[in-house]
Amino acid sequence: MIDWDAARLAQAAGARLLTEAGRDIPRATGPNPALTTRTGPRRATIDSRQVQPGDLFIGLAGEREDGGLYARQALQAGAWGVLVIPEHAEALAADAPGTAAGSLAANAQGAVLVHPDPLAALQALASAWRQKLGAKVVAITGSTGKTSTKDILAAVLSGQLRTVASPQNLNTEIGLPLAVLAAPPGTEALVLEMAMRGPGQIAELMEIAQPDVGLIVNVGPVHLELLGSLEAVAAAKAELIAGLKAGSTVVLPYGEPLLAPHLREDLRTVTFGDGGNVRLLAQGAGEIVVGIDDKRITLRPSFAQSHNLRNLLAAVAGARALGVTPEGRVEVAFSALRGQRIALQDDIVLIDDCYNANPMSMRAALDDLAASAPARRVAVLGDMLELGSGEKDYHREVGAYAQERGVELLLTVGPLAAAMGEGFQAGEIHCVTDAAAAAKLLPTLLRSQDTVLVKGSRGVGLERVGQILEEATPTLSSEES
Repeated sequence: MIDWDAARLAQAAGARLLTEAGRDIPRATGPNPALTTRTGPRRATIDSRQVQPGDLFIGLAGEREDGGLYARQALQAGAWGVLVIPEHAEALAADAPGTAAGSLAANAQGAVLVHPDPLAALQALASAWRQKLGAKVVAITGSTGKTSTKDILAAVLSGQLRTVASPQNLNTEIGLPLAVLAAPPGTEALVLEMAMRGPGQIAELMEIAQPDVGLIVNVGPVHLELLGSLEAVAAAKAELIAGLKAGSTVVLPYGEPLLAPHLREDLRTVTFGDGGNVRLLAQGAGEIVVGIDDKRITLRPSFAQSHNLRNLLAAVAGARALGVTPEGRVEVAFSALRGQRIALQDDIVLIDDCYNANPMSMRAALDDLAASAPARRVAVLGDMLELGSGEKDYHREVGAYAQERGVELLLTVGPLAAAMGEGFQAGEIHCVTDAAAAAKLLPTLLRSQDTVLVKGSRGVGLERVGQILEEATPTLSSEES
């Protein structure tokens, strides 16, 4: 809960409070009539369909619809209050004849906050709440693996600190403020993921989060359609470095030349990976030895993929920056659609990694398939989007890599992914136009003991393939990887 009353919350958001400040306003609906604008909202949300009693609803204008139009429904659902533009506040007042615009209590049954730009108000509120919390904040970005690294770091920290991490993919100019506001009083560590689609976006998120530690997992070919080059991708990611306060810690992959021009002497730089400050020294059955400068620690992670072990190194470096040194078991519940392994009938295993894809993450997923499949290796690979003029070459290279990693059955999904067939010269291959066609074809191609990787960019919609496969071959068990 955000433990500010309506007046304090409005001040933090830079908004005008129309409902009478300081009054106990009875709740017309909901299970807790005692909840009032004095206690502060339970949480912040931008989806009027998900409003629950005690929520603060922020009415944002989207590409298709203006969320502020649903402020009345949010209040009727028991919202603590709404944050809307002046026009929507006036509409609320007009709904109740005789209700003055300066006092909407009788009409609204909750706080009405007004701001000409609700998104800016949401961001200001999140920034103020971050300061109020007093928690140590770690910001994570990267071309691939940032969500998994976030999940691992949260698991590493939670044994010693009261830790909150961005839920799922709340990592944009809208999602990150909501993630900050979801952290309750008493939070000691806040782990935030930062997404990037173009220049200036991470800089904007840094202004809100004001992190103590910044972590860049890697730099790779993503969003090239917009940014044009790997150097431009690195510069956009390096806005995280530029946004840190002097004396803060930045965690980087060791020897990454694309980030070298962006390093700062007034930051403490910690590196991970071969040759770095945090590095993998040995790996055995369910156990790894990690070197941290001249020290060693032994960890037993709940995962074994090489890319996630590297993410673990990044997480250990981030934890050390907060004074936490992990030891022993590291149990991680990874976010959905990111390498979840689902055991189906006939000893078929589905690796559901269809949240997103780029050339780096495709290779990592194929490595995992090669290392874990006991029998035939099957890959269902969709279009990788936003790769710019070199998109066909990137897809062809992924096809060649699939062949190199021993894939025996390749099913490509989408017009771009079809180019993978040019690099895949051995084994069985099928090319379909969309996820619906793939979902229909795949069950007819599988046989007992297959391991099936499903991966593509989010816009391809390959999660449907996994759903159909589970329905066609009922689930026996599942585990996060």
